Amino acid sequence: MCGGEQVRTSDVAPKLRTKRKMIRLGGSCLKLPLPIEGNRHQLPTPPIILTPLSTKCTLTKQAHRFLSTLTSTALRDSSASAIDKLIRKFVESSPKSVALGVLSHLLSPRISQPHLSSLALPLYRRITEAPWFNWNPKLVANLVALLDEQGRFDEWEMLISDAVSKLELRERELALFYCNLIESHSKQGSQRGFDASYARLNQLLHNSDSIYVKRRGYESMVSGLCTMDRPREAENMFEEMRVGGLKPSRFEFRCVLYGYGRLGLFEDMQRIVVQMKNEGVGLDTVCSNMILSAYGSHKELAEMAVWLRKMKASSIPFTVRTYNSVLNSCPKVMAMLQDMDGLPLSIEELSSVLNGDEALVVKEMVASHSVLEEVMEWDSLEVKLDLHGMHLGSAYLITLQWVEEFRHRLKDGKHTIPGQVIVVCGSGRHSSVRGESPVKGLIRKMMARMKSPMRIDRKNVGCFVGKGKAVRDWLC
Repeated sequence: MCGGEQVRTSDVAPKLRTKRKMIRLGGSCLKLPLPIEGNRHQLPTPPIILTPLSTKCTLTKQAHRFLSTLTSTALRDSSASAIDKLIRKFVESSPKSVALGVLSHLLSPRISQPHLSSLALPLYRRITEAPWFNWNPKLVANLVALLDEQGRFDEWEMLISDAVSKLELRERELALFYCNLIESHSKQGSQRGFDASYARLNQLLHNSDSIYVKRRGYESMVSGLCTMDRPREAENMFEEMRVGGLKPSRFEFRCVLYGYGRLGLFEDMQRIVVQMKNEGVGLDTVCSNMILSAYGSHKELAEMAVWLRKMKASSIPFTVRTYNSVLNSCPKVMAMLQDMDGLPLSIEELSSVLNGDEALVVKEMVASHSVLEEVMEWDSLEVKLDLHGMHLGSAYLITLQWVEEFRHRLKDGKHTIPGQVIVVCGSGRHSSVRGESPVKGLIRKMMARMKSPMRIDRKNVGCFVGKGKAVRDWLC
C-alpha cells in the first residue's frame, strides 16, 4: 500500500483482497479518505478522480534510464536546449504509458528526485504534441499544484486559464476540474492554491442549478477543508448544504469525523458520530477504522480498546485495515518486530509480555477471528493463508492466530489433513524497496524459529509451502 507490504501472485494467491470502497462520480470514482496506519502512510487524501495517472505507477527500465540520463545531462549541460532535446527524443520514442508514467512520477509529492520536478512542465508540453495525447483534467490539476509549490505563478495561471477556456461551456466538466484542483493543492498542502481553487468552485456551484454540480462541489470542498486541517469550516458547510436542499452524505460525515480525529479533537469526533446516528447514517467499518486510526496516531490505546469492543457489540466486522491501524499503534509489538530474534511465537507468549492498554488492545484483536476467516481457505486439498495487504504487525498476529486455529482444527477430528499448506507473503514486487519483502522476511524468521517444515516455494518465491502431513506432525 502506498504503504504496507502488498503482494500479488498470479498462480497461487487467492483473490481475497479487501477493496477500498468508492463512490461513483460520473464516469469516475471518488475515493474515501483513508486512515493513517502508523508511520507508513501519508495523511488521507481528499476525493481523487481516478485515471491511470492517479494510481501509483512503477517506472519501467526505459523510464529509469531516461531519468538517469536526464540527471547526468543536467549536471553536464544545464541549457534549456539540451534538456528539451532529450525530452523530445524520449517522448517520440516512448509508448504512451511510459511517457505518462514518467510525468506522473515527476508530479508526485513523494518524488525521489525532487530536483527533476521542475522538468514536469517541459515534459508535459512535449507530451501534448504527441499524436496519442488526450487532454486530461487530473493531469493538468497536478501540474498546476506543482507549479504553485514552485512559485511559478504565471505558468500556473496560464494553465488554469487554458483549462477554463476549454471547459467553460461544459459546466459539469469544469466543476470536476476545480474538484481536481482542490484535491491536488490539498495534497501539496498549498494554502494559496487551495483557497484560489476553493473560491472558483464555490462561486460556480452557487451560480449553478445542477444538483450534480452542487453535490460534487460540496463533496470536494468538505474533503479538501478536512485535508487542510480545517474540519470546523467543513462542518459549517453542512448547514449551507441543507439550505440548498442537500443532506450531508456518509462521505462528508466521514471526512469531518476523521478531520477532527486526526487533529486529536476527540470530543468533536464523537459529536459527529452521534450526529451521524441521529441522522440515520450508521457507522460502518470504514468509519470505525478512521476512529481507530485517529486514536492510534495520538497513542490513545485505552480508547482504541473501548472502540474495538463497541465494534464487536455492534457487529461491525474487522478488516485487514483494522489490524494495520491498530497494531501499528502498539509500541511494544512494533519494537519487538525490529528484533525478531526475541519475538514471541505464540498468542500465549505474546500476551504474557504485553501489559497495560496495549495488552487490552491485542486481546480484543485476538478474540476476533473474522479477518483470519477472510484470509484463510481450507479444503481437503489445500490450506492457504494470504497475507496480502498486511503490515508487519498484522502479518505477525494473523500468523500466530492461524497456527493456533490450524492446530485446533487438526485436533478436533472434524477436518481432514490437507494435501498441501501455503502461506502467501509476496516477493516484494510492491514493497518500498522492490524485491525486498518485509513480510516474507518476517515469515521466514518465524518459520525457522518455530522449526516449521514449510519452505519457500521454488516455483513461486512469494510463498511458503509444506506437505499437509508434515505440518500436522509439526503442530501436533
